[in-house]
Amino acid sequence: MYAIIETGGKQYRVSEGDTLYVEKLPALAEETVEIDRVLALVDGDNFKIGAPLVDGAKVTLKVVRHGRGQKIIIFKYKAKKNYRRKQGHRQAFTQVTVEKIEA
Repeated sequence: MYAIIETGGKQYRVSEGDTLYVEKLPALAEETVEIDRVLALVDGDNFKIGAPLVDGAKVTLKVVRHGRGQKIIIFKYKAKKNYRRKQGHRQAFTQVTVEKIEA
């Protein structure tokens, strides 16, 4: 059984027991979070597609930890004009484990 969920503006295919990194969630470590934005649900040959969401479906996630990704360097310059700007960015994430998928 797997589901396609949406969180943080991105879509993920999840099964029970999966670990994934999502955009930062407002929850503490070891808490559970319920995602009700389920776009599709597949259980063997039983296939439900939402329009846009599957009614009554939810996925329970357990927050493992919060963190920040690797640094990305943004470097702008204009040739021959002595214009240079260097900026770094580290995206915040939440590591979660899928505990339960309910239809």
